[in-house]
Amino acid sequence: MTDRGMTPVVGKTLEIGIVLLYVALVTAALYGGVVPSAQADAASVVGDRTLNAAATSVEDAVPGVAADAVTVRARVALPDTIGGQPYALRAEDRTLVLDSPLTGVGGRAALSLPGRVAGVSGEWHSGRDLLVVVTGGDALSVELREVAR
Repeated sequence: MTDRGMTPVVGKTLEIGIVLLYVALVTAALYGGVVPSAQADAASVVGDRTLNAAATSVEDAVPGVAADAVTVRARVALPDTIGGQPYALRAEDRTLVLDSPLTGVGGRAALSLPGRVAGVSGEWHSGRDLLVVVTGGDALSVELREVAR
């Protein structure tokens, strides 16, 4: 008859154990699947927006009116990281390419430039001050440059 006093203690201990097990399983499920997936999706969206912003900045730097001599230096503001990781943007012909170590982050954006642009060259690395430099006359050259901070 002395075991009757232990029943409430054992019952409450089992209840606490079940609640802790439930919390542990929910936490593992969230951090094992849902949260990383949401973070990857967010990084992908930021990557797309960064690529589009960079392409727009390059296109906007090219003057619309032809002139004998053109020199334009335009600063470009882009995020320092995407998903906490550094990235790079490089020019290939008349296209910007986003390179990132994150899976699902990257892409290409065709630049809409006037026919008098002879070429686009250069590369940007995140975390640096970025410039678009446009020079030339009848044929324009567009270059992606970095400035040390």
